[in-house]
Amino acid sequence: MSVEKQSFGTTKKGEAISLYTVTNKNGMVMKVTDFGAILVSVLVPDKNGVLTDVVLGYDHGEDYQVNSPHFGATIGRNGNRIKDASFVLNGKKIQLTPNEKGNSLHSGPDGFEFMMWEAETKEQAVAFRHHSPDGEQGFPGNFDVTVTYTLTDDNSVEIHYEGISDQDTVANMTNHSYFNMDGHDSGDVLSQKVWIDADQFTPSDATLIPTGEYRDVTGTPFDFRTEKTIGQDIHADDEQIKNGGGYDHNYVLKTDGKFAKVASMTGAKSGIVMDVYTDMPGMQVYTANGTTIECGKNKSSYKPFCGACFETQFFPDSIHHENFKSCVLKANTKFTTVTEYRFHTV
Repeated sequence: MSVEKQSFGTTKKGEAISLYTVTNKNGMVMKVTDFGAILVSVLVPDKNGVLTDVVLGYDHGEDYQVNSPHFGATIGRNGNRIKDASFVLNGKKIQLTPNEKGNSLHSGPDGFEFMMWEAETKEQAVAFRHHSPDGEQGFPGNFDVTVTYTLTDDNSVEIHYEGISDQDTVANMTNHSYFNMDGHDSGDVLSQKVWIDADQFTPSDATLIPTGEYRDVTGTPFDFRTEKTIGQDIHADDEQIKNGGGYDHNYVLKTDGKFAKVASMTGAKSGIVMDVYTDMPGMQVYTANGTTIECGKNKSSYKPFCGACFETQFFPDSIHHENFKSCVLKANTKFTTVTEYRFHTV
């Protein structure tokens, strides 16, 4: 299978943005761009064979330059939140740029999603490379990272991250795609069903910074161990739900770093199912609680609860919690992780 390349606009600096289209033997299509190493589209045959784009986003590369919801974004160096936008590493205080209630969200306003990446096409895959110099976003170390998107013939979108730094640094990369199994423009996902293989989640404070506690999901709106609709408990009278305006919480995955299935999402009308596989210890589930975008793909408007994100990760603010698995990458050691979104129909 070949990879098709086409123009996708220009950056504010005048750089040419390209869009790469990969099609597998089943007719499934994946589109990615070298601006931000962003996942733009995933078109999956529904139960009637109709190709359905299940990823929210924009039609033009220019639109991704003001991408406040982080549609499809490669997030780095650090996904999710760091309290007070600072931390101490090897006795030295590292200061980041605060961009959400005094905290750092997704590495601040200058994340990897707003940078041009070098692209290399492979068979049914595109590899994006970025050299992040020492001090970029405030993080120490020269960090060289590659994000490879592969569309397999068993209808999987595989995202493989690799990175290495010449100093101890933070490495916690993820993908921020918003998924809607009935189609990106089909309205809210409240009637779509989700299953999550987690007995615990990490509750957070009013600014969505984890308290450090592990909380049992039993008897809470966060229990998805038996498949249920997203909307069943999203308006529950629960402090954690109210803090996020819906789901915006990290799940403690039971897989202990083994690559395994950790979640699924099923369309109410399309019959499309997405299974999430990862080797990361945590996964942020975010239900687009405050999203309001009027200029999405094909002139569609995206309203609250228009999609769901499954952001595989080290736990938010893990740099400040010794009881969380560490996101510190030691110098000259490889950071590597794989997440797969596997699609089929019922």
